[in-house]
Amino acid sequence: MSSLSTTLRAFALVLASALPAAFQSARANDFVVYTPYVYQSQTELEVRGYRFSDSRPDIHGEQGAELSVAHAFTSWWKPELYLVNYEREPGAGGQTTGYEFENTFQITTPGEHWADVGFLAAYEHSTLSDEHDEVEFGPLITKTIGRFTHTFNAIFEKEVGTGFGGRYEHRYAYSGTYAVSKAFQPGIEVFARPSDDAYHAGPVVNGEWHVPGTTGNLEYRFGVAFGLNRNAADRTWMAQLEYEFF
Repeated sequence: MSSLSTTLRAFALVLASALPAAFQSARANDFVVYTPYVYQSQTELEVRGYRFSDSRPDIHGEQGAELSVAHAFTSWWKPELYLVNYEREPGAGGQTTGYEFENTFQITTPGEHWADVGFLAAYEHSTLSDEHDEVEFGPLITKTIGRFTHTFNAIFEKEVGTGFGGRYEHRYAYSGTYAVSKAFQPGIEVFARPSDDAYHAGPVVNGEWHVPGTTGNLEYRFGVAFGLNRNAADRTWMAQLEYEFF
């Protein structure tokens, strides 16, 4: 294992050790880093997804995607509705799995404190007979220093419904980017799923373009996260596109 991979795995393990371990299976929102920012009156259309590439046939080809629409009704609250949640397991056909209602709350005014803080709260309804509804919530923290931006998420999850106890599961995500320009911001992302003992990290590139003649911008994010231990997929390919307008 290279020194870079060793360093990244150590960093992921630090993230994972902050709270008691637990998690479930991978989904598209497991490989995204949320920011705390809300822009009043902005509407967003977003699609994002992932795909595993691995030498093991029970992992290779697993993929998932989500399509959502959001609108910021205030300067601090942005609800988002996931219209399509899609998953495909290796050797099986794809299927939609349910819907999700997600809320981003911007808690601090950007730039007024040491870091910008928000909060995520969501309810996911499963349409599969062998799956259950879930709630998830957690802090979103971003710190910008010059051209460098660091974002950290700690998202807790809990199945809800008759017969479920008080056990919470969680995941962590970190993004560090450098703004070469508004349209080109390379960086690195780290994802930790403690209960699966699965840790990923790898390069990403983000950017944003203004669409001429409109009030809208097109944002993109592409990357690959490499498995840092045996329980993680060798490679997770990630893609995200978003059109936002006022």
